[in-house]
This record gives sequence, C-alpha cells and structure tokens, in this order.
Amino acid sequence: MTDCIFCKIVNKEIPSTLVYEDKNYVAFNDIAPKAKTHILIIPKKHIERFDKIDNVEDLELGKGLYEVALNIIKEKNLNGCNLQINCWKEHWQEVFHIHLHLLSK
Repeated sequence: MTDCIFCKIVNKEIPSTLVYEDKNYVAFNDIAPKAKTHILIIPKKHIERFDKIDNVEDLELGKGLYEVALNIIKEKNLNGCNLQINCWKEHWQEVFHIHLHLLSK
C-alpha cells in the first residue's frame, strides 16, 4: 500500500523512533503518546484490520504482535501495561494497518 504511513515507516521513507525491529515487525514510539510509554507494534506486512485476518500466515503475524510486546515489556522492565488493538474507525482505528498499542505509566 503506497499511502500507508506505517508502511512508509517500515520502508524507512519517513523517520520514527524505533524501539524494536526484526524480520516481521517494527515497534516505535507513538508521535502522540497517551501514556509515559506508548509504543506501536506493527507487522511489516500491510494488513488493514485485525478483525479481517483471513489466513494462517496473517493470523500468525497478528499473534506475534503480543510476543513482540512481551519482549519489549521485559526489556524495558515495565511494571504493568495496557495492550490494545483498535478495529475500524468506529472503534478508534486511525491508521488502517494493524497495530498493537503498548501503554504503560
């Protein structure tokens, strides 16, 4: 997808503060944080909505978001957090590339 801001972050076309990167995922600080720690974790593959996952490969990528979150939580030694995925504009999804919000005080 050519106009997806998260795809542009994945492709290094626009800057971000990366917190984590591997072959399937990137995680970066939210530019409008809602908590002291507010990290967005995304698959590198463009998948528009979590609730529209319809194949095993994408399901594995969706589940892997939580594994990345756990790694970040342990690495940053966070004492509790909120993990949230928004699906569709009526439910606060603003960027249509699945992403997991990791928020912590």
